Amino acid sequence: MQTVLIVVHLLIVLALIAVVLLQRSEGGLGLGGGGSGGVSGFMTGRGQANALTRATAILAALFFATSMTLAVMSHRGAAPKSILEGAGTTQPAQPAPNADNLLDTLRRQGGGEGAGQPAPAAPAAPAPAPAAPAPSGPPDAPQSR
Repeated sequence: MQTVLIVVHLLIVLALIAVVLLQRSEGGLGLGGGGSGGVSGFMTGRGQANALTRATAILAALFFATSMTLAVMSHRGAAPKSILEGAGTTQPAQPAPNADNLLDTLRRQGGGEGAGQPAPAAPAAPAPAPAAPAPSGPPDAPQSR
């Protein structure tokens, strides 16, 4: 349904562009021509202007209607889901029975050089901080003046 409406919408857009370009512009640069075509023409200048103005208004109303319909259809397709709909139906994920760290798993799969050795329990202690702060005297390098 939405695809058909998009095709209709595009046809309305193309027709609206054509009708607007056919209208006589005030500056005389439009595609509608400058003259009335004589007395024996199909439509007089005023009749042509009235028909094009009416066609523009009808196509603009159809464009507005199809635009709003497409917007409503798009909004209904992406309706928000309630977070409470599926509450309590799923169970929490159970950890794997042999859930080691990633490094141990890779060592077992790859059979690398440390395959039989267990991983250390805790990381090594960080290096102790210096006991005394650095002297706050003038810098060793000469300053430019």
